[in-house]
Amino acid sequence: MNFQMVLFYAGAFVLALGLLVIVHELGHYLAARACGVKVLRFAIGFGKVVWSRRSGPDQTEWAVALLPLGGYLKMLDEREGEVAISDLPRAFNRQTVGRRVFIVVAGPLANLLLAILIYWLVFMAGMTELKPRLGVPPADSPAATAGITAGVTVRAVNGEPIASWQDLRWEVMRQGMERSPLVLDAMTAQGNSVTYRVDNLKFSLAETEKDPLTPLGLVLLRPTLPAVIGQVMPGSAAAMAGLKSGDRVLRIDDKKIHEWADVTAAVRAATGKPLMMQIDRAGQMLNLAATPQVSGEGAARTGRLGVTVKEDMAAIGQMTTLVRYGVWESFTRASMKTWDTAIMSLRMMGRMITGDLSWKNLSGPVTIADYAGQTARMGLSYYLSFVALISISLGVLNLLPIPVLDGGHLMYYLAEFIKGGPLPERVLEISQRVGFALLALLMIFAFYNDLNRLLIG
Repeated sequence: MNFQMVLFYAGAFVLALGLLVIVHELGHYLAARACGVKVLRFAIGFGKVVWSRRSGPDQTEWAVALLPLGGYLKMLDEREGEVAISDLPRAFNRQTVGRRVFIVVAGPLANLLLAILIYWLVFMAGMTELKPRLGVPPADSPAATAGITAGVTVRAVNGEPIASWQDLRWEVMRQGMERSPLVLDAMTAQGNSVTYRVDNLKFSLAETEKDPLTPLGLVLLRPTLPAVIGQVMPGSAAAMAGLKSGDRVLRIDDKKIHEWADVTAAVRAATGKPLMMQIDRAGQMLNLAATPQVSGEGAARTGRLGVTVKEDMAAIGQMTTLVRYGVWESFTRASMKTWDTAIMSLRMMGRMITGDLSWKNLSGPVTIADYAGQTARMGLSYYLSFVALISISLGVLNLLPIPVLDGGHLMYYLAEFIKGGPLPERVLEISQRVGFALLALLMIFAFYNDLNRLLIG
């Protein structure tokens, strides 16, 4: 990846995270103002302050710091310094438990409302998605056992409407958490309605790290594409071998290549093993040696050249569809998607805690920056959808009952309500230390996973 691309990915990441942090802290700020609490500082980022100014009736300091990995709102509070007698009614600690709960919840709630707004706009504008058309299932897979044939288009899963391949993946993963059988309502290429019952008991939560559809034998129907290289990634194994855009692959080792799927199969099977490739370059026959880079680990190790197939607009048109809804249906779907994603996030966190799901699913800032850049390159709708997803994750994460997070403060207020008075300062101090330790542990896991992804692809 060249320097310009790194800057692009970093910019997409900072823009997304900055927006989410501003919305989160703005939720706290507006709630505090509504409750009459004096706000001393509204800060975005941590570390050295690069810009600040004071404004508003309370001369609130608005600040932007160097590290854009969060933010905070500082309110008037007797526990953090001396407060003038005239300002005591506006101190945060003097507010009722209900008001403090409202101020704390407003941050995560703002993130969830932002996600609804983004999805609402995206659903109304429409997105080009892959059609949920199934290919030939692998032998002995649950899909093959169910009798699924190539060319059928899935219309619903367990009664839930399906409009795209992404919808299908999401619904299968959601139903897979319950390990319940899948009832697929589909339509054949001839327009006949069919129903398949797919055994979902083989679904493994570990598969969510890759693709929940693959172990069930639900594969995308792909058109036959010529074995012509479209794009060669800079610094990739293909670039080092001398492959160029427009090259037609004729043979790999002793095997004749008929279509792009043959190229993909040969490359994926070659984990670090050199491949002899016969190439047709504008009528000139060339023999090039390319050694695919290794991606993944263990049984999931595959080879990767770093090339894409040459675009075939006719084939793309056959595979894709524009998914768009009306104003009210878009809002309803946006609300349901936000709710379902939030619940799914909580359930997956729970499964990670119990050990049913690998901690490899936890991502850090490097992975998030990578996805931010990828979706930004794909188009505005994809980027906004990614921002909505991260906004939901941020909202849910902050509601976890971990001291130092919003959820930890809610836990304090619940205990205060039950006890009938504030918790002892010593208890708060110890819990804060525990909270910082837990948060640090999560960050270490996240950075470790990021490092692993960078090293093994």
